[in-house]
Formats: sequence, structure tokens, C-alpha cells
Amino acid sequence: MAITERKPLLLDFEKPLAELATRIDQIRQLADENGVDVSGQIRQLETRAMQLREEIFSSLTPSQRLQVARHPRRPSTLDYIQAISDEWMELHGDRCGGDDPALVGGVGRLGGQPVVMLGHQKGRDTKDNVARNFGMAAPGGYRKALRLMEHANKFGMPIVTFIDTPGAWAGIEAEHQGQGEAIAYNLRQMFCFDVPILCTVIGEGGSGGALGIGVGDRLLMFEHSVYTVATPEACAAILWKDAGKAPQAAVALKIISHDLKNLGIIDQILPEPIGGAHSDPLTAATNLKKALLENLDELNRLTATERRQLRYEKFRKIGVFTELAH
Repeated sequence: MAITERKPLLLDFEKPLAELATRIDQIRQLADENGVDVSGQIRQLETRAMQLREEIFSSLTPSQRLQVARHPRRPSTLDYIQAISDEWMELHGDRCGGDDPALVGGVGRLGGQPVVMLGHQKGRDTKDNVARNFGMAAPGGYRKALRLMEHANKFGMPIVTFIDTPGAWAGIEAEHQGQGEAIAYNLRQMFCFDVPILCTVIGEGGSGGALGIGVGDRLLMFEHSVYTVATPEACAAILWKDAGKAPQAAVALKIISHDLKNLGIIDQILPEPIGGAHSDPLTAATNLKKALLENLDELNRLTATERRQLRYEKFRKIGVFTELAH
């Protein structure tokens, strides 16, 4: 049975690339039909296509980066775990009667070292997204995460988290189950753990849903990911009563990796393949694994007391500013 290649899902700003790719295919087809050698022309067009891709992805606006971060085929938590781990076993349940599929986790080996890995999990299509609640975890998901992190702390295993959510589930039932308490408790406990904690924003890091597994010694972020207190759409609706002003809000919120690095929110930006992580997931996973191992090596050299103190100081510095007298 022949395997048909999936058509790429193009974002609006990628249309010039698609048009150029179509032109290359047409020239190649005409050359084959007429027995004409146009390899030189095709090489020129392919070089131009690569240059155009580099130009487009090196100058994306914040709202365009948000589109890349939300791309349906962007690698998910389970994709990265399977690509970077030597062994992996998913663990289920919060021990309170639930097992939230929007937040997954388990034990594995990273570079030969036992670790606990967990993160938000979005779906690949509409049906899968509904089953995963679009990566928006319920209180049970954060309690499951805490159970796994406490297990890691008890047995001396580093904690590796992957952030990819528009926000925690905000339904009435989530409030009944104690959504705010579950996230707040995770924040407090993550400051107390003795083991190294590495957090990586792999896609969309939104609001308290991201923070619930986002307190760590190092916060890494993929180049085209976003990290924000609220989605640009929500911000625009609140401030201007107009969700159409989301692009303006995206600029003001400073949601992209380079802005967050300059503000001292994140510690390291992970490069993505040209075209985004979804264009070459294996290269993105290789970059992620390399960064995680390097940071783990540094953190393992510190004592538990040193890690806790540095973790505390890291977050105390966030938001500090100097007011200049006129």
C-alpha cells in the first residue's frame, strides 16, 4: 500500500514559500515531460526559497510567533519525551480518583540518568484535542504532577517539565475542585524540592496553567514559543473590549523568547530549525536534549541547599525595577 505524504499546514505568512515551491514543482514536471535539463534554474529557485524562509522566520512579529507556537503539528510533550529519553514509563492518576489526560508524566532516563518528566499534552486533531482538553489541565492534573514531583524528590531524581498550554482549565467544575489551590500548592512545593528542576516552554505558555509546573532552577524556551500572563486575545478583550486588537496586545505583553530573555524571565533560548520545530522535529529534539543535559550537569554539581537558594533568588529578581529620579 502506498503511503501518501501529509500536506503541510501553511500559516498565512508562509504563502510566498508555498507559491515558490509550487513553481519549482511545475518547472521540474515540465522539464521531465520535455526532456529538458533545468537543474541549474531549479537550484537557483531552491536557494531563493531557503533565503526567503530564513528572511520570514527571522523577522516574525509576536502574533506570528504565536501562530507558530500553536501550530497543530508542533512537537508535543510526549513527542519530545519519546525522542530524548533512553527509557520511558508513563504513570497515571492523582491518587484522588482522577487521571487528567491534559497533563502527562512518568519516569525515564535522560542521558542515562533517572529523571521524572511531565508536561501539558495537546492533541493532534479535533478529536484528540477534545480528549486532551486542548492541553488545559484540571486540578487533578496539577495534583498528579505534584505526586510525580514528590516521587522524584523522594528518590533523588531531577524533574524535567514541558510547558505547552493556553492556560489552566477555567470551567466551573475546575473551580469546584480547587483549581487555584492546586496551582498555588504546586508553586510552593516546587520551591522546596531538593532535586534539580528544569522547565522548558515548548509551545504556548499561558497564565497560571504554565506556572503550575513552571518553578525551576532553569527556565528554557524554544525560539518560537510564547510565554504570557494571558493570551493576547484575552488581553485585548479586557483592555480594549476588542479581541481583534490581539496583535497589538501581543507586542505590549512581551511574549516572545528574546524579550523574555532580556527581562530576565527565562534563562536560555533554544534554537529551532528554520520553519519552526514542526518542520524538523528531530533537530528540535536534539537541541532540547543537548540543553537539558548541559544544564543538568551544572545543577548536579550544586548542593540541595544551593539549588533552593538560587531558585528562590531567581524568582525574587523577576519584576524588580529601578525608578530614576527626575
